[in-house]
Amino acid sequence: MLRRALGACLVFVAACGSGETTPVERADVAPQQAPAAELPAPLTTEASGPTSTVPPSDRGVTEQAASPALPAPIEPSRPEPWTLEPYRGFGAWLDAYDWSVSFARSPEHVIGLEDIDRMAAEGVQTIYIQASRWNSPEDILEPERLQGIIDRAHGHGMAVIAWYLPTLVDPETDLRRMIAIASMDFDGFGVDIEARDVEDVAERNRRLLDMSARLEAALEGRPLAAIVMEPVIMEDVNPQFWPDYPWMGLAAHYDVWLPMSYWTNRRGAWRHSHTYTAENIARIRERIGQPDAPVHTIGGIGDKTTVGDLHGMVVAAVEQGAIGGSIYDYRTTDPAFWDVLRAFRAE
Repeated sequence: MLRRALGACLVFVAACGSGETTPVERADVAPQQAPAAELPAPLTTEASGPTSTVPPSDRGVTEQAASPALPAPIEPSRPEPWTLEPYRGFGAWLDAYDWSVSFARSPEHVIGLEDIDRMAAEGVQTIYIQASRWNSPEDILEPERLQGIIDRAHGHGMAVIAWYLPTLVDPETDLRRMIAIASMDFDGFGVDIEARDVEDVAERNRRLLDMSARLEAALEGRPLAAIVMEPVIMEDVNPQFWPDYPWMGLAAHYDVWLPMSYWTNRRGAWRHSHTYTAENIARIRERIGQPDAPVHTIGGIGDKTTVGDLHGMVVAAVEQGAIGGSIYDYRTTDPAFWDVLRAFRAE
């Protein structure tokens, strides 16, 4: 599907005159480095903990336009758990503010099972869901509600990947929570590696790699996903964001890479979705020493992007051989985006 979509996307990009066909040279971007205030947007929000892409109070709730008829749930026809297959194709993202009663702005803003039906109707193949938070009262956030979402998705033949953002302040708690989450009926697990609560970089890296090794051992070598900061941020835009990001150390424990390539948070040359997506994929593979490493690219942010941006992202993903793609997140996805995003579907 990605290959078939490339021609149409190239035509669209050319017609729009986006100029997003060649990765930018670093020297061309250096004068446009963003100040610290323009740091990349992480996947969660809390004033005293990891910061978020979009504060719950500001996030628009997308009115979903008419779509294909909602399919009735069917018997599960999904990848075997804990393979790389769920990362292939078209994904959609949910964080705790989307689906959790505890963290949603209000009850009416909680995503329900009808939204899972909607994702299936739009062709989503894998749901990525935040299964707990650093400040959750329990290791697994609202497990009964979470299991209902998993069951509904599986009934539509979709896979569900859990993700969690460890702060590394208390690695034992982080590890315990991740192991508990992995015990549920998920099809995989991703670690969101972006928290800087531990100020000393060397100690932060030590805790991260130790936790990753112990998680890998606890899960008996099942494939793990690394949801990582984009290299361009840490190397070009703000080298102080996370110096010495431990790429090679992480490569020993993670099997698939999901860079948060949020071009909407950039300016100048890096605002180009094609350039930003392609460069981050290429650099990750170079940094971990794996030219063919499986990458599922994440774009966005949804309510700040355009159809043209998405075409550029799809083209870059195809050119770089990404195995799948998605934008952050489902709630902020404009109904006009689904047709373009379906190009990521793995057939």
